[in-house]
Amino acid sequence: MKRRTLLHLPSLLATGGLFAQPAPLARAIPSSGEQLPLVGLGTWITFNVGRDAAARAQCAEVMAAFFAAGGRLIDSSPMYGSSQGVVGDGLRKPRAGPVFAADKVWTGGDGAAQAEASRRLWQIPRFDLLQVHNLLAWEKQLPLLHEMKANGQLRYVGITTSEGRRHREVEEVMRTHRLDFVQFTYNPVDREAEQRLLPLAAERGVAVLANRPFQEGALLRRLQRHRLPPWANDIGCTSWAQFVLKFIVSHPAVTCAIPATSRVDHVRENMAAARGPMPDAPLRKRMADFIAGL
Repeated sequence: MKRRTLLHLPSLLATGGLFAQPAPLARAIPSSGEQLPLVGLGTWITFNVGRDAAARAQCAEVMAAFFAAGGRLIDSSPMYGSSQGVVGDGLRKPRAGPVFAADKVWTGGDGAAQAEASRRLWQIPRFDLLQVHNLLAWEKQLPLLHEMKANGQLRYVGITTSEGRRHREVEEVMRTHRLDFVQFTYNPVDREAEQRLLPLAAERGVAVLANRPFQEGALLRRLQRHRLPPWANDIGCTSWAQFVLKFIVSHPAVTCAIPATSRVDHVRENMAAARGPMPDAPLRKRMADFIAGL
């Protein structure tokens, strides 16, 4: 081993850069065919750390570990306090691969001005994806996003909701407007989306981002009082986080799950869920039934 490699050994081990990891499993964005890794990175709450220098540095380390593990999609919003600027700081650090920058428009007013302010905080030339956050003024903002896409200012257009809210309206927008992405809550406990939204996304060729996979940690705190079932090892799960994520991303209509974390060990654990065997439909049912019975 060369002396230069030895000098950098601690940092290489910390980021996973010394030994090549298998690429995470990916799924195509239906409108383009572009592949996205099955697990992304959310920033709600976890990256809203204000001006705390140590906390911002920790978020940058999370991002570095995410990219080193093959991650690409990072999702944020003007609603998330300081998160956008924290992401921007992290993107200024050296990283292993390109970012797929996903943000939102969250205003009843000037969406173009808000999108530009967000872009400056991220410090990027353009967004890959902009979404109308929680359908706020979507009738006004969705045409704006399509215009921005036509002008080359972004690549994809979407809408979002969370916690099972406004699913009927989301469904109506999906049926009547051109969308590249839709984002809503989906996990082994919150499964309403299986009834109409996930089948409709598959029918309409719309990519799905699954938010709140862990119910902001509440689901994992409940599950961690129990042991993983022995058969979880059959799909390479060593933690409840991986068990939950593999359930989500193995649904054929889900493009990417976006767990949020401020811990390097957790982001590595999450990204490991995008590797190895995935459950088939009967096993997915067994996983959901097992959690429901706890």
